[in-house]
Amino acid sequence: MNNGVCILAQNNSTTNYVEQAYALTLSILANDPNTKVSIITNDTIPKFYKNVFDQKISIPFDDAELSAWKIDNRWKLYQLSPYENTLVFDADMLVIDSIEHIWNDKENLSFTTNVTTYQNQLITSRYYRKAFDENNLPNIYTGMYRFKKSKTARDFFKLLEIVMKNWKVFYSTYAPNKMQNWNSVDLSAAIVLKILDSTYSNNMLKFTHMKPHLQQWIDVPSKWTDVLPVNFGNNNLYVGSYKQSGVFHYVEDNFLTSSMVAWLEEKV
Repeated sequence: MNNGVCILAQNNSTTNYVEQAYALTLSILANDPNTKVSIITNDTIPKFYKNVFDQKISIPFDDAELSAWKIDNRWKLYQLSPYENTLVFDADMLVIDSIEHIWNDKENLSFTTNVTTYQNQLITSRYYRKAFDENNLPNIYTGMYRFKKSKTARDFFKLLEIVMKNWKVFYSTYAPNKMQNWNSVDLSAAIVLKILDSTYSNNMLKFTHMKPHLQQWIDVPSKWTDVLPVNFGNNNLYVGSYKQSGVFHYVEDNFLTSSMVAWLEEKV
């Protein structure tokens, strides 16, 4: 089967998501050199980045052109992916270990439902999930998910387009309790799954989630990077004194330094 990773990366005034996508791709290739990774963007890609990507895919009819938070094109991934079997990552992630086992997933559509702290503890905090709990929505994370070209996935993305383009109407109907007053892919996707009466969860998909309120801290900083040291070298990444594994969702833009990018380049 034609397997591949897709990363949608649109820069805004504060964040270079293309650079993040480059670093993520390096981390994938360091563990699985034959994995195909495509970047989906209309932004300029530095020449020396291009060698790592399988394809550079342009976004037609950019729905996020006037948006500060560039999520409005996420529903287009089914149409834009060149692969029969696609794994999708948020750009601000790193892959620490091989992801080859994920291609063995037989489902047409699968989402992450289990996320862990940097200490590899299952996250139980519902700080960021009040709208999910109050409205009985599937507890899925779109930072990492997978789909096959199929009727199941096609129907999901068709409905995701409608929900994301009309999010205020759908949020007031399907998530009125603790109603979220901004559009997010996680909540929109959860509403789609609610309408379709399915969850599509898969235990093969999991990642470390570094949002501060998820780390079981008593005194919660605004950024985890303000309180935890980061060390990297050889093939290891340490946060605090804990060696990281699997997939690491670092969240904070200042985590990705030029030194870390250079380290990833050396690994490949």
